[in-house]
Amino acid sequence: MTREQAEHRIQELRREVRRHEHLYYVADQPEIADAEYDRLERELRDLEAQFPDLATPDSPTQRVGEKPSESFPTWVHRVPMLSLDNTYNEEELREFEKRVFRQVGERPIDYVAEPKIDGLSMALHYEDGRLVRGVTRGDGVRGDDVTPNVRAIKSVPLTLRGEGVPRRLEVRGEVFLPRARFDAINREREEREEEPYANPRNVASGTMKSLDARVVALRGLRIYVYSVVEAEGAAIRSQWEALERMRGWGLKTHPDSRLCHGLGEVLAFCAEWQQKRDDLQYDIDGVVVKVSSFALQEELGYTSKFPRWAIAYKYPARQATTVVRTIEVYVGRTGKFTPVAHLDPVPLAGSTVARATLHNEEEVARKDVRVGDTVLIEKGGDVIPKVVKVVEAKRPPDTEPWAPPEKCPICQTLAVKSEGEVDRRCPNASCPAQVEQRLRHFARRDTMDIEGLGDVLVHQLLEKGLVRDFADLYHLRERRDELIALERMADKSADNLLLQIEASKSRELRRLLYGLGIRFVGERAAMLLARHFRRLDAIAEAPVEEMESIYEIGPVVARSVREWFDREENRRLVARLKEAGVRTEEPTTAAAAEQTFKGQQFVLTGMLERMTRDEARAAIEARGGRVTSSVSKKTTAVVVGKDPGSKADKAAELGVRRLTEEELATLLGGG
Repeated sequence: MTREQAEHRIQELRREVRRHEHLYYVADQPEIADAEYDRLERELRDLEAQFPDLATPDSPTQRVGEKPSESFPTWVHRVPMLSLDNTYNEEELREFEKRVFRQVGERPIDYVAEPKIDGLSMALHYEDGRLVRGVTRGDGVRGDDVTPNVRAIKSVPLTLRGEGVPRRLEVRGEVFLPRARFDAINREREEREEEPYANPRNVASGTMKSLDARVVALRGLRIYVYSVVEAEGAAIRSQWEALERMRGWGLKTHPDSRLCHGLGEVLAFCAEWQQKRDDLQYDIDGVVVKVSSFALQEELGYTSKFPRWAIAYKYPARQATTVVRTIEVYVGRTGKFTPVAHLDPVPLAGSTVARATLHNEEEVARKDVRVGDTVLIEKGGDVIPKVVKVVEAKRPPDTEPWAPPEKCPICQTLAVKSEGEVDRRCPNASCPAQVEQRLRHFARRDTMDIEGLGDVLVHQLLEKGLVRDFADLYHLRERRDELIALERMADKSADNLLLQIEASKSRELRRLLYGLGIRFVGERAAMLLARHFRRLDAIAEAPVEEMESIYEIGPVVARSVREWFDREENRRLVARLKEAGVRTEEPTTAAAAEQTFKGQQFVLTGMLERMTRDEARAAIEARGGRVTSSVSKKTTAVVVGKDPGSKADKAAELGVRRLTEEELATLLGGG
């Protein structure tokens, strides 16, 4: 694979992984199985390892989740809430132990194993024995402060009890909805002729985002805590001791957590709970395995994303067979064709599955999925439907291989497929499906954030001819009467929508640029372009060479931006946005203007005292630099804090410059 091909594939994988992170963690509308997500992420990690100069700080491989909601105050976790690496079979679990042995030496090791509940991660903060804060995982660094909702969960003690309660305590756990409550809630929804929820995890996640704590109290959520992050004045030496101490303080831990002496007992525990999972009162998708000794945990340390002393043993997804009735192609905002199999409805892992994604035409061809086929489907993580394979023995004699459409199924434009790409596309930018998807994208929270402009309303606006593109949104006030006449729209809701549209005019340039839906321009690229050029007009006129000179902007992104602005219809669209009063310039700030670290790479090691690691990273990136997790010859400098790790030694070995925290502050202009 050439560097250019790798860059294109990396950009594509990042977009896909970020999209699925958002769907899973924020929208609660996952589309692919965990195993498929893991495959995409693993491919991305492998490519970034092959081409380290293409690895960027904003890559999904460098972080642990998605953005928190904007409905609650944000809280920065003192210790990041990292995710766990996954393993899917006994061999991989044994490989995990070998990695542990390589680092700490072969010795008898105690592990703590506990069922991995499929819920919502939560941090609980206590001061002087009283609950003061409950925070969601968010992106692992920042989460939502949902304290009123946490207080409404009956299994969360508001006051701790027992002996030796720490003055300050932070514990973490999993919020979940018992199956009995989930079934009762769905029965109530069906009686009201509302669509039932897909699974308990979605309900738990959505409930914790409610702005009304009374809703939380009625839902019947529960929590099991599983770790101690901070316990001021309490000397805790192991994970097993931590569980015992938490139970003694009145916190609810999983009653079936087990101290295992060696991997053999861990494997027996995993097999035991795989047999029990159907009889449980809550959903589990595997077992969490942790090295119990805190001293060994400290010695093993962390990667940039996972602790090296813990792993999640994931159970195989549940499977079922059904029949493919049709294969329908959906058209996305960039024209991409996505084939979807419509199936005979079949019960699977607690819900009814009636369709499954086929990803792209090459995937359909590889699996040879045909209309009329009996297929094996699975829900990775017991949630998401996916076609695994065709049961060829049951194939009817008259089936034919599926052929991708030569024309767009919506606008009938001849489809195109570029060299090196797996997706067929509709090249017609005016295709109704693309227009609708682009409008949805423009209104999203991470773009122009137009609250109230949901999918149904976007469809109505287009269907009634009230809008044709983004710019028309800013003229809806002139058609208020027609807006009010729409289904489920009234005076108040229409006025609220118009206020939201008006407010969106002042969004940052990076949001607008991302909202335009230019192919290959994600949040990171939009931010880099906005920060460099400051004005949309400057981006519109910039040559490819200048865009490529921006650190992390490659030729694929640069060409795509140039081609988008070269199209006359897009220039007219931008002109109309400006005429409507949409802000197209970034406010000037000293920090943003001075790119003193442009093209430089930094590594942080040890504990910083004048600022947090996140603050240091943000300050370096604001000046055009990049913070990486490992030291190489390309590293500009290693910032050495208190009690540094092996990275400081590696810097000395390679002759890389070492900076104290004070020296970094001076370079940042704050020394």
